[in-house]
Amino acid sequence: MDIEHLDFSFGLQTIFRDVTVHISSGDHVGVIGVNGAGKSTLFHLILKDLEPEYGIIKLPTHTRVAYLPQVLQDEVLNMNISVLEYLQTGRPLQRLENELNLIYEKAGKEENEKRVRELLKKASKIEEMISYYEPYKAEEQLLDIVMGLHLFELLDHSLQQLSGGQKSKVAFAHLLYSKPDFILLDEPTNHLDIETKDYVMNFLKNYSGTVLVISHDVPFLNKVTNKTLYLDKQTHKMELFTGSYEKFLKRKEEEKKTKERTFLKQEKEEEKLKLIIAKYIRGNEKKANIAKDRQKKLAKLEKNKVILDKKYKETKFKMEVQEKGDFYPLKVEHLSFEYQKDCPLFEDVSFQMLRGERYLIVGENGVGKSTFLKVLIQKLQPKEGNIVWGKNVTIGYYAQEHEGLDEQKSVLEQFDDWQKQTSFLRGVLGHFLFTGEDIYKKVAILSPGERSRVALAKLALTKANFLLLDEPTNHLDPETQEIIAKTFSEYPGTMLVVSHNPDFVKHLNIGKMLYLPSGKIVDYDEDVVYAYHYLAENENMN
Repeated sequence: MDIEHLDFSFGLQTIFRDVTVHISSGDHVGVIGVNGAGKSTLFHLILKDLEPEYGIIKLPTHTRVAYLPQVLQDEVLNMNISVLEYLQTGRPLQRLENELNLIYEKAGKEENEKRVRELLKKASKIEEMISYYEPYKAEEQLLDIVMGLHLFELLDHSLQQLSGGQKSKVAFAHLLYSKPDFILLDEPTNHLDIETKDYVMNFLKNYSGTVLVISHDVPFLNKVTNKTLYLDKQTHKMELFTGSYEKFLKRKEEEKKTKERTFLKQEKEEEKLKLIIAKYIRGNEKKANIAKDRQKKLAKLEKNKVILDKKYKETKFKMEVQEKGDFYPLKVEHLSFEYQKDCPLFEDVSFQMLRGERYLIVGENGVGKSTFLKVLIQKLQPKEGNIVWGKNVTIGYYAQEHEGLDEQKSVLEQFDDWQKQTSFLRGVLGHFLFTGEDIYKKVAILSPGERSRVALAKLALTKANFLLLDEPTNHLDPETQEIIAKTFSEYPGTMLVVSHNPDFVKHLNIGKMLYLPSGKIVDYDEDVVYAYHYLAENENMN
């Protein structure tokens, strides 16, 4: 892939300026940079969802490109077909074979020699495509992917029956099976357990095609990538480094130290030159000439002065509570739910929470953890049972796929319901790193990490005394994850959490765990959380 003199902006905000980069066929590249540097934007430019203002992005002719976004928005995954049927569409072998048979049938009946040659030429191309998809190995390769991603038990399930996490894994399996030349992955490990992640890492490491991956998962980057593409938000440039992410970090650290030493040396030299100029500028002719000489040296020094990398602000917010709420903010009585008749996702779940308690919902993939939260807030209707919210309970809900955000509205317009002055909202959004023209960006063009920050800003404004959190650390870089873990640990209200991130959960002061589908309540046990995470009993959250 060749990127040549690429310019791209969102309104007045420059993302890329005169970028030229060459990525060789077969490279496995980790795409990194701070939030807002343009990582997801680069992918959408490659996919031609966005058009550059200037310059080009060229891929080899007939390159098969496959893309796995952080947040799935594929309507195909809501079709009423089985998982197996969907996976098999990854390689259009049946369609190609039907086309080939039809061409040969036409060629057999055709009397015009020129037309026969044209048909046979077309048949030859289709045969090449069939050969590329390895029809004699395809079934075995699909089975390997299905087993590696732990999807065997789901093969007969309808896509509509799957949880969000299961759909993500099925989409990943479809991508891998489709045998693309060029793979774009945006935070691919968000929905993978340890065993599945190991399989994916080994698969991609040995993959012959080109891979570009955005990820905050350092072990994943180190195992899968052999080059690192650094997107510099400050200069709007890209720089391609040979080596893994770990090697890139070491090189960047060495460069940073060298820059700092050079900067200090230049600062001292600059101060020295300014003192000489100030001392001699109004002296006799000889001294004035010395001052002029030093002015030239100072101008040259300032022109070539090292610029230190900018230190970016961190997300900073506080979860406040407007009022305490009832002593028993939530009572759940014999709650049951099913998507399809006589196929309960969970049933007869009963418990009550005291004000200030924190529960973690645990269970294997597909048991309905995210669904359970949606039933509690009446986004979904239960089959049976009662949900009793206490007096003066205000609910704050964080949805892992950000469905509460309106993609066609700007960041600022997401807060229309609050009827606050723009100056006040600018202050709030500033804590979530949205400044200047950022607040007028449409949510549709934001990266998943930026969407997460908008959702967190809305959550902070609710001042709710009961939080329902569904995978709040998905799409966030490690530094921001640490910040929100500290923020939620200091939150004074009641909390019900779905999270597959043990490092995040351990900071939340969880008191009890709610097992699904059984509804059993037990004391919090960190070992259980790690067991679900590392032993693949908890494959991924819904």
